[in-house]
Amino acid sequence: MANTFTSRQGGTVQNRISLINPAWKAELYKYITGIVQNNGHKLISINGVPNHLHIAVGYTPHQLIPDLLQDIKGYSSKWINKRKFVDGKFTWQESYGAFSFSHSSRQSGNRVVKYINNQEQHHKKQTFREEYIQLLIKYNIPFDEKYILLDIT
Repeated sequence: MANTFTSRQGGTVQNRISLINPAWKAELYKYITGIVQNNGHKLISINGVPNHLHIAVGYTPHQLIPDLLQDIKGYSSKWINKRKFVDGKFTWQESYGAFSFSHSSRQSGNRVVKYINNQEQHHKKQTFREEYIQLLIKYNIPFDEKYILLDIT
């Protein structure tokens, strides 16, 4: 596809409460895949744990990344709430992380896709906060630790 690049995004449940249930997460991922595709992008991989998810997208530049993420968060929240999958109201956090990676990293055996596909095992070893700080450092993104969410225990 001409004029595309690849982006990996992360979205977190509001207050990082573990609300994404394994009983319906596959349905959620299919729904999010549809949102990505309906916006003209290609979903490469999606997976997560009960309090956050990761999405790798073959992104076309006709839409801003914040607009795509707003669609994903808004429509998926409405979808979850309409089906009453959680008690109360489901919302995503306003913040997110978005990182680009090379086109050659899109194959199923690459480390980015493996990382996304192995979220459950990964988070047995490393917390969300540790992971996020590590990514910020790896990609030389300046940050103030006081604004990084604390791990919920």
